Amino acid sequence: MKRSIKILAALVLVAVLAAAAFFFLPAGLDEVTASSNQPKGQELIERGRYLATAGDCIACHSVAGGGAYAGGLAFKLPFGTIYSSNITPDKETGIGDWSDAEFVRAMRHGVGKNGEDLYPAFPYTSYALMSTDDMLAVKAYLFSLPAVRAQTAENSLSFPYNQRYLMRAWKLLFLPKETYQAEAKQSEEWNRGAYLVEALGHCGECHTPRNLMYGLDSGKKFAGAVTQGWKAYNITSDKDGGIGNWSVEELTSYLHTGHAEGRGAATGSMAEAIDLSLRHLTEQDIRSMAVYLKTIPPQPTDAAAKVDPNPPLMAASQAYAPAAQETADRSLGLTIFESACASCHAWNGEGQQSPYAALRGSQTVNDPDGTNLVQVILQGSHMTTPQGSAFMPAFADAYSDVEIAALSNYVLGHFGNKKASVTPEDVAAARNPSQ
Repeated sequence: MKRSIKILAALVLVAVLAAAAFFFLPAGLDEVTASSNQPKGQELIERGRYLATAGDCIACHSVAGGGAYAGGLAFKLPFGTIYSSNITPDKETGIGDWSDAEFVRAMRHGVGKNGEDLYPAFPYTSYALMSTDDMLAVKAYLFSLPAVRAQTAENSLSFPYNQRYLMRAWKLLFLPKETYQAEAKQSEEWNRGAYLVEALGHCGECHTPRNLMYGLDSGKKFAGAVTQGWKAYNITSDKDGGIGNWSVEELTSYLHTGHAEGRGAATGSMAEAIDLSLRHLTEQDIRSMAVYLKTIPPQPTDAAAKVDPNPPLMAASQAYAPAAQETADRSLGLTIFESACASCHAWNGEGQQSPYAALRGSQTVNDPDGTNLVQVILQGSHMTTPQGSAFMPAFADAYSDVEIAALSNYVLGHFGNKKASVTPEDVAAARNPSQ
C-alpha cells in the first residue's frame, strides 16, 4: 500500500511538473565577465586546474580506457541510464566551441549550448553556488587540455523522464537562486570550507538522500544515502551515526589521506573522491572543510549502526588468533576470513602491513546492513596513500553469494559487534546495483 501511494504521488508530481514546465523557458545567455582579481595566462589555467580537481570533474567525465574528460561514464538510475558528456575542447564532440556565457549558463542553470535542459546527474545544483570567476577559471583549464574526439552514447531514459523540458520546473524547486554568500558571523576558514563542501566538492550530491522528485532532501541534509550500490555515510555532527565524535584533526586526515587512526579507511566512491580530488588539495583547504562539516546540524541515523570502537570479540583476539570463544564454532565466515583476510586485516582490528588495513572503528564494519562491506569484498579497493598505495583484491569471482554473505556477517559481528543478517540475495543484488 505504501509503495502504491509513493508511486501515485510521484506520478502526480510529474504531471504537475509537466504542466508547469510549459510556462517557463530555459535560462537565456547573460553577459559574463571576470572580475579584476582574476589571474591571466598560465596562472589562470593553474587556478582552473585546482578548482576542477576540487570539483572532481575527472571522476565523472572519464572512463577506463578513454581520454581524460572525454565523458562516457554511465549513471544507472531507477528510470534509466545517463552518460556523462565530453568536456574536452574538441569542437565537434566536446565543448570547444562553447562561449564563456554558454559555459557559465550550463554550470549555473543546467542549460546546454543549444538551449537543452541538462539532467542533474551533472551536479549544477551545487556548482550554481560557485563564483563566476571560478567557473571561468575551470573553463580556461578545460580549454588548455588536448581535444579528444569522442561521441558519448545517447541517454536511455524511460518516459516521462526522457522529456528534458520537465527539468525547467524541477529547477524552480531545487536550483539555488544565488551564488554562495559568505556568512559574516563565521570565520574565513569556515566560509572557505562551506564553499568547498557545498559548491565545488558537491558533497551533498552523494551524502544527502533524494526525495520522490529525485531532488536532494533538504530535511535530511548530509544524513547519508546509497548511490549505485555504495553508501555515503552520515557526515553531520550526530555523535552516534555521524562525525560528531570525530576531531577536526581526524576528519582532516581522513579526507586528505583516506585514513584516520581508529576510524578505518575510505572505500568505494569515497576512496575514489579522495584519490582523484581531495588528496590533491592543500591541507589548509581540507582542514577548512573539516571545520565546516563539524558544524552541520546533527541528523539521526539507525542507532544499530553506531560505531563500537572496542567490540568484545575483537578485544579478546590477538593479531594472529581469533577470540577463543569463536574457535569452537568453525563458522563458514570465520573459515573464509582466516584463509583470505586475516593476514592483512588481523583479528584484533589493528591491521598488518598497512594502517589502511585496520578495521577498528570503521563505519564499514559497523553498518549492520553491510552495504559497503559487501561491495568492497566484491570489488576490492585501491587508493594512493602518502606511503605509496593501499590495495585490496576483489573477491567477486573467488567466492559465491553464500560465502560472501557468511564472511560479511562474521566481519560485522567480530569487528563491529553487530547482529547482521546479510543474505545471499543481498550479495547478488550488490553485484548488479540498479541505482
